[in-house]
Amino acid sequence: MKSLFYVILFCFPVLTFAQKEPTKTDKALIEVLGNCKMCKSRIEKAAIGVKGVKYASWDIQSGQLQLIYNGLKTNVDSIEKQIAAVGHDTEHHAAIEKVYDQLPACCQYVREGQDPKPGQIMKH
Repeated sequence: MKSLFYVILFCFPVLTFAQKEPTKTDKALIEVLGNCKMCKSRIEKAAIGVKGVKYASWDIQSGQLQLIYNGLKTNVDSIEKQIAAVGHDTEHHAAIEKVYDQLPACCQYVREGQDPKPGQIMKH
């Protein structure tokens, strides 16, 4: 029993220190819903507009946004909130319905839990 106590006592600090600390060059890959080149431009512009984001590239086919950012200035949550603010749902943040509804028709992706509208592009 004592040996188990010492193993736990030794491992806990090691696990605590193993957590990732923010750096000046953090990378992330997040899913963002969208359909077209106009979406790509809007998503990338929103991400780059966040202070600390150095690179943002959204792939239309996969819906994946590659990011390089300064983790000492921003974080993925802040970037996702900014993208949602311009009308695109992310893994953790949904766009406000009013903003989404103002997107051009070609940019109105099928939202989770909703049926596609006539002519709407169905992804995944």
